[in-house]
Amino acid sequence: MIRRTSPLLALALCAGLAGCAIGPNYHTPAAPSAARFKAERGWQPAVPARIVPAAWWSVYHDPVLARLERQVEVSNQNLKAAVAAYYVAHEAAAVTRGTLFPSINLSGTQTRSGGGAATQFTFGGARTANQAGAGLAWDVDLWGKLRRELQSANATAQASAAQVAAARLSAQTTLAQDYFQLRAAEQQLRLLKTLVADDRASLRIAENRVKAGVTTLADVYAARTQLESTQAQEDTALLNRATLEHAIAVLIGRAPAELSLAQGHLAARVPVVPAGVPSQLLLRRPDIAAAERSVASANASIGVAEAAWFPSLTLTGSYDFDSSALAGLISASNAVWSYGPQLAFNLFNGGATLAQTREARATFDEAVANYRQTVLGAFQQVENDLASLHFLQDEYAEERQAVADAKRSEALTLNQYKAGVADYASVLTAQTARLNAEITAVNLQSQRLVASAGLIDALGGGWRSGSLRGPNDGVSESLRSTVTSP
Repeated sequence: MIRRTSPLLALALCAGLAGCAIGPNYHTPAAPSAARFKAERGWQPAVPARIVPAAWWSVYHDPVLARLERQVEVSNQNLKAAVAAYYVAHEAAAVTRGTLFPSINLSGTQTRSGGGAATQFTFGGARTANQAGAGLAWDVDLWGKLRRELQSANATAQASAAQVAAARLSAQTTLAQDYFQLRAAEQQLRLLKTLVADDRASLRIAENRVKAGVTTLADVYAARTQLESTQAQEDTALLNRATLEHAIAVLIGRAPAELSLAQGHLAARVPVVPAGVPSQLLLRRPDIAAAERSVASANASIGVAEAAWFPSLTLTGSYDFDSSALAGLISASNAVWSYGPQLAFNLFNGGATLAQTREARATFDEAVANYRQTVLGAFQQVENDLASLHFLQDEYAEERQAVADAKRSEALTLNQYKAGVADYASVLTAQTARLNAEITAVNLQSQRLVASAGLIDALGGGWRSGSLRGPNDGVSESLRSTVTSP
């Protein structure tokens, strides 16, 4: 005796078959690493600063910088674009998740039709048909294609979330570096203003000496040339400051005309954070996390492509009511139902399935190479910033000594000129040497601060890849709470 198979048993069988998933399971690809950073050997910061992920710029103890940095997350347009892209990827994953479940729809139609001959259903040559019902369709994920698509979509959303963190950190770092250079330009302006005053005094001395007949007009012209040259340098410094202030305005999402920063001072202290070991960088950098998540997405796409080699199963069902009269449409006598499976298998498509599988594997290989290159680039950035901080520290100490020596030389030469035992060319040489030494020292201090911000950026700004992990879609609530809604 043959028994009819129960629909519930068929569904249970399909669910059991759906436990498998075609395609390779994901494993994080090996990445190049080293025991320690090369540039950190033999040089360690005396008092390491602690990076606070939410406000890493606090290590500089500058309230103006802190106020500007807080505005980046609120108003920077590039960051808003990255946030919007994250929401696109996140909702795309939600759309993919919905394909795992059956779709149920309700419908209702009324149509009128006519023909040449009257029938028992027609009135005046026209027939009215009413229909209402419900339908169900379920693509059974026998081979894991839909689950691989969801894995790929979730990994893409995670990569997008990491890109938001990378965009935020990049904007914050750029602002800090622009801010330090702006303060350096202001310090140069103060030096140039002081030199302008000194040059005016030197010009008066030269004019008085000409009147006294102890020198020639050549000294007056030389002093005037020096004054005009210094004033031109002052204009250049003003232009640099204005350009940097405009850049800061755009970074915080404001028009340049809306931002005017008061004069400030260049930080005298350069905080330095320990770099740690290279392997930690894989967990710190959001761009590395984004590249790794792209590899995971590409790996899942291989399973999606390989599932096309197997048949697909769709379960459909409907329960409708059909009647020529609208009154009494919903009744047992008008009911029509149907259900059953639909099996489809592609026998030939000109090699498209094979090409799609090869394409997916090539895309995976590309993502792995990009991931490893991102890791190498991160190591290079850290090494460069560590080396910069190391050598700039020594160079700055030497330049400060050069400034002190140049000031003493200038004072002695000026006294000799006043006493008539030195010509004015010697004074100009001493003044130029002192100014150049002071400006070089300011530039070196600015470069040290820029390099320290660059190192914090290279270390991920205190960010951790663990913020990407979530129980449902791979994006945790802690990260989602830091993402500003578009």
